[in-house]
Amino acid sequence: MDRYSLDQYYCKMKFWKLFGNEIRIFDVNKQNLLFFVKQKAFKLKESITVFADESKNEELLRINARSVIDFGASYDVDDAKTGQRIGTLRRKGLKSILRDTWLVLDSNEREIGTIQEDSMAMAMVRRFLSNLVPQAFTVTLNGQEAAHFKQAFNPFVPQITITFHQGTQLDRRLGISAAILLQVIEGRQQ
Repeated sequence: MDRYSLDQYYCKMKFWKLFGNEIRIFDVNKQNLLFFVKQKAFKLKESITVFADESKNEELLRINARSVIDFGASYDVDDAKTGQRIGTLRRKGLKSILRDTWLVLDSNEREIGTIQEDSMAMAMVRRFLSNLVPQAFTVTLNGQEAAHFKQAFNPFVPQITITFHQGTQLDRRLGISAAILLQVIEGRQQ
């Protein structure tokens, strides 16, 4: 099975890690582990390596912050095997205070899309009343809906279902990296 050819993935963060996060990404049936992330704790500048499995022998992707402060940071996504830049995900700092918004940039730094929280009203409920309301994000690429990230209701174990729409031009590697960042970066705000 080609790990980048699926239309749906299930992303689960490990509950209660004392030092660093662990994220596992499976096929939608939760049968096959496709990606494993072990995020190191206490790093000033975010650097995330995505592995093929828990052995951490095969690096697939690298996600690196350009700056120490992540309020409006840019995260470069590179293919670990070739070193080639796949794209960049840039958090819209001020805009994300009220409603999480990210820009999707191609390998040449051109804006090709956005990742945005489902609605302003739901975002306000999450921020001011209860963070128990699951988040949902829509990825729009060149004006067309390309993917959808839906958080499951589980206050203890952060989980996201990633759905790529048929025929989308969104590189799965960039979409999977976005889901990882949503769990790591946006998850800190909970």
